[in-house]
Amino acid sequence: MRASTIKRYWSVALVAVIIAVLPRFIPSYGAFELTYVAAYAIGILGLVILTGANGQISLGHGAFFAIGGYTVALLGQKLGIPYWVSVPLAALLSGAVGLALGLVALRLEGIYLALATFALAVATPPTLKHFKMLTGGSQGVILTPVGVPSALHGMLTPEQWLYYVTWALAGVLFLATSLALRGRLGRALRALRDNEVAAISFGVDPHRYKTLAFGWSAAYAGIGGAIVAIATAFASPDAYGIVLSLALVTGAVLGGLDTLWGALIGGLIVEYLPLLAQNINPAAPSVIYGIALIIFTIFLPGGISRAVQTFVTSLRRGGNQHART
Repeated sequence: MRASTIKRYWSVALVAVIIAVLPRFIPSYGAFELTYVAAYAIGILGLVILTGANGQISLGHGAFFAIGGYTVALLGQKLGIPYWVSVPLAALLSGAVGLALGLVALRLEGIYLALATFALAVATPPTLKHFKMLTGGSQGVILTPVGVPSALHGMLTPEQWLYYVTWALAGVLFLATSLALRGRLGRALRALRDNEVAAISFGVDPHRYKTLAFGWSAAYAGIGGAIVAIATAFASPDAYGIVLSLALVTGAVLGGLDTLWGALIGGLIVEYLPLLAQNINPAAPSVIYGIALIIFTIFLPGGISRAVQTFVTSLRRGGNQHART
């Protein structure tokens, strides 16, 4: 096994240990916020697959968040289905809609695909408000808060329990994605991204893989939306507007579209950067937020994860050269 692979495993193990012990050292509200980070990271992971690995642009992933959120909300409120059943169903429904959109996306590229998905994000909140008999209109749908299993009463708070469930799910999805992108599927997606004509000449079916990428990505976004709804115990049309879609894209770009670590960093950005901007200037947080985005884009064009990798690599090379001399 190569040294780089061993170091990667140690890095993953270290992050897993930190995530496991962190709730013991932070207040319950901190664990609650980190649950949102995991949900956003899962959604951004879908963009890493779709845009980073396959080169398709989506500005409408907030719509898939809405599908996931309203699926768990309606199934829980109207049918009493528990969240551990409704979350997979939310993923399936979001993935199915993503597959349908992927078929449409086959005829669109670049800016035209971006505009089509942007239109989907813009149309989602009004559509949810229109069918008020089902979705509750502007009032939304209230969920029953998640409780701690009886076996863990007194050991964990509800916020900590949801934190562990969400991050365990995120860990499974990140691992599955890593394995898939390292295999034949990942090579096919990247081949279509880099040179579609050459990929087709080697037998890669663009219709199959591009549609699959959209469905796969949408399923992850649906899971992220379901977790947000469960954590908030509320699903509202205004929570899934174009602002959410743009925030997910921003987190993906700033975190780094070409690495899975970028999705994790992107989740942190989506959750904490607006809060940081609010603390710096409560009167005009959007100005601080915009300035921060411009600075990141100019000085870290490959994303934070890529910048960190470059920095670590330069340190290792410098250390090796120093040792040789």
